[in-house]
Amino acid sequence: MISVHMDHGQISIRERPRPRRPRGFALIRLLCGGICNTDLELQRGYYGFRGTPGHEFVGIVVAADTPRLLGRRVVGEINLACGKCAWCRRQLGRHCPGRKVLGIVGQPGVFAEYFVLPECNLHAVPDSIPTESAVFIEPLAAACEILDQLHIPRAAPVAVLGDGKLGLLIAQVLQLHGAEVHLYGHHQDRMLIARDAGIRTAWPPARPRAIYDWVVEATGSAQGLSLAARMARPRSTIVLKSTIHGPVPFDTASVIVNEITLVGSRCGRFKPALRLLREGKIHVSEMISARMPLSEARRAFDLAAKKGALKVLLLGE
Repeated sequence: MISVHMDHGQISIRERPRPRRPRGFALIRLLCGGICNTDLELQRGYYGFRGTPGHEFVGIVVAADTPRLLGRRVVGEINLACGKCAWCRRQLGRHCPGRKVLGIVGQPGVFAEYFVLPECNLHAVPDSIPTESAVFIEPLAAACEILDQLHIPRAAPVAVLGDGKLGLLIAQVLQLHGAEVHLYGHHQDRMLIARDAGIRTAWPPARPRAIYDWVVEATGSAQGLSLAARMARPRSTIVLKSTIHGPVPFDTASVIVNEITLVGSRCGRFKPALRLLREGKIHVSEMISARMPLSEARRAFDLAAKKGALKVLLLGE
């Protein structure tokens, strides 16, 4: 089989044997995978990654211990927890100190013809959700995680900074929740997607004012946190979604003086995301910039890193 290999920022295609399926794992054939900003940060040096990347996927189960999974389209949660520690006993395996993370830490990713993942991580994809839409379930779950972490009142004004893939999903999720979402971005075509969903959009202000009790930073930029802090009122909350390789310069004085709460936010539960896609409430098809076969992964990564690109999909061979 072929798989994508990343080493010191270089992308190559390698021939490898089909992976062995441990007990409790499923062997999955890739249908579709999505290149996300975290994959691009891995390429830039995040986590010192070397191996097969990829964690957003839809695949077909070709071998499993559980018969009902065979032949099913599935998506999968990316954290492989130990199942025994205090965090796992609290159903918080996403914070298990011994966890592996699909395509990021200790577990080969999905940009390969075949890969393995624990059966307990898998969720069957309803027939009503197209494969190319289902590939958004993992980032959509990350957007939904904000509402699991925080109680944002309905009709509350919320600033979402960043009109990338995750920012667009977050804006839609919070809008459906009932918040008054203001999306700030730099790309007219991307903000059209948000406006089609009824979301107010604007360019980032040249002179930011502290007018929001809730600010979500999803710019993917080292400057995003500084902008968020300038737009946040005293005793407000900033949600941090960007994962960036390297240190982020930031003056903490405004956060301390204004007693601002910073909330880190990453992965989320898949069930709310599956429900939103099944009900057709989230715009995702407009976010697909390109589709390429797995064998053209190098070109796909180059395209995904270009200014203006949204979701680039890698299709199974």
